[in-house]
Amino acid sequence: MIRIVIAEDQKMLLGALAALLELEEDMSVVGRAGNGEDVVKLVHQHKPDIVIMDIEMPGQSGLDAAEELKGFDCKVIILTTFARPGYFERAVKAGVNGYLLKDSPSEELASSIRSVIAGRRIYASELVDEAYSQESPLTDRENEVLVLMADGKNTKEIASQLYITTGTVRNYISVILDKLDVNNRIEAIKRFREKGWFK
Repeated sequence: MIRIVIAEDQKMLLGALAALLELEEDMSVVGRAGNGEDVVKLVHQHKPDIVIMDIEMPGQSGLDAAEELKGFDCKVIILTTFARPGYFERAVKAGVNGYLLKDSPSEELASSIRSVIAGRRIYASELVDEAYSQESPLTDRENEVLVLMADGKNTKEIASQLYITTGTVRNYISVILDKLDVNNRIEAIKRFREKGWFK
């Protein structure tokens, strides 16, 4: 019997997923959680074979929980509506065994669980394609400027750290905003993070 813990903050969807999996003869849902903190507690308590969880939940996200469960003796499948390369890359680094999208056919979930239990990794094909097809449009120097911006450095501090003038920093920032098609520094950092380009 495959023992499963599910984490999903939308109660109706949580109930539907549990009911769907309970119909499978070889699966049993041993715990349900509405956030990342609770799912980590349930894993310690029930020691399931597999955890299926959403990403965006109140408090601790599914990705935070996946990172916390890394090395724990249970498999993790992310089931989300978010096909963001940045999320996908972070999930892969956290060692998740599967990353599926909620608009996949329901019968795919049970077969994916069995495949993951058998030792395979299952990733939504559209995410894999996108993750490897998109490269950052920024040069190495522009990338350095953006990383320092994300660290909270102002124009003067960036100039001092990179041994360039504040005018040059402003030029770089203007080019970064243009290349990322955003209006300000905060949007630039957010876009870069979502794309998974922070190394």
